[in-house]
Amino acid sequence: MNSNTIKLLEKTFEIRKEFFTETNKSAFRIFNGFIEGDDTLAVDLFGSTLLIHNYHKQYEENLEKIKLVADYYKGALDFLTAVIVKHRYAEDVFLKNGVYIFGQKGDTKIIEHGVNYSIDLTMNRDAGFYLDTRLLRKWILENSLKAKVLNTFAYTGSLGVAAQKGGAKRVVHLDLSKKFLNVAKQSTTINGFTIDRSNFIIGDFFPEIQKLKRKKRKFELAIIDPPIFSSGKKGTVDLQKNSSGIINLINKIRPLINNDGKIAVINNSIFTTGEDFENSLKALTEDGYVSIEQYIPVDTDFTGTPQTIVTPPPVSTAPFNHSTKIAILKIKHK
Repeated sequence: MNSNTIKLLEKTFEIRKEFFTETNKSAFRIFNGFIEGDDTLAVDLFGSTLLIHNYHKQYEENLEKIKLVADYYKGALDFLTAVIVKHRYAEDVFLKNGVYIFGQKGDTKIIEHGVNYSIDLTMNRDAGFYLDTRLLRKWILENSLKAKVLNTFAYTGSLGVAAQKGGAKRVVHLDLSKKFLNVAKQSTTINGFTIDRSNFIIGDFFPEIQKLKRKKRKFELAIIDPPIFSSGKKGTVDLQKNSSGIINLINKIRPLINNDGKIAVINNSIFTTGEDFENSLKALTEDGYVSIEQYIPVDTDFTGTPQTIVTPPPVSTAPFNHSTKIAILKIKHK
């Protein structure tokens, strides 16, 4: 086991060198075990902090391997200051959210495409910052000048922060969690912007969207990045059971978008094929008021490369290149 694990880490490490920066403030997935040879492991680098995701169903059985992984990267990366492990299937929330096995304090900020993002790596069972949407943040950064932007299911706000850094006129973040939106506020502040509390809406998607409609609010860009499952008093999102559920969200948002405005939509259900999602989007275009402008790819630290891919995704993602399927829609009105 030890020699095989090391070989996998060495192979992917060489390929990932393009993601390093001189300041060591970048963030990327340095090993994606789901497709690169070990489906019990995924390893992210956030600045000088290594984040190991332990996906073994009996998490204790992976501890020896995790120590091996940590030791390998501590030897390969002389700038590492901390290593955190998240045990996904542990019952203890503390173990799920992350424990330090090296160092005592992880990075609290990373830089991506010139944008500063606040991070809290032990706040939740995931990293709190979605690395697989990096190229969407880049697109938003380049396409938000003077736009009014609505960031729904905002989580820690990274997509909206990219819009603000890109020159957006206004960015409204909407999420159920005050805790997560506080991170979005921190990211807003460290980029030199002042906080307008009215731009951070804590609430359920469905009633809050209705409120925006009653206020006749309009936007040039909306972002829809729902979790795989979410349930509120006024509606439920379940991407695993109903891949067309995201279409309902798009239709709820459409009246808020100005003519020729756009919607960026993400479907990250790993068991929804790319073809099924594309067909759902194409059905939206039949009335002539929605068009598919482009698909945004996921970067190679998540897709792997021909040299590193061992196991393909569980279902075909084509025409997208990853199970995180990202589309840009253009909206027309009568």
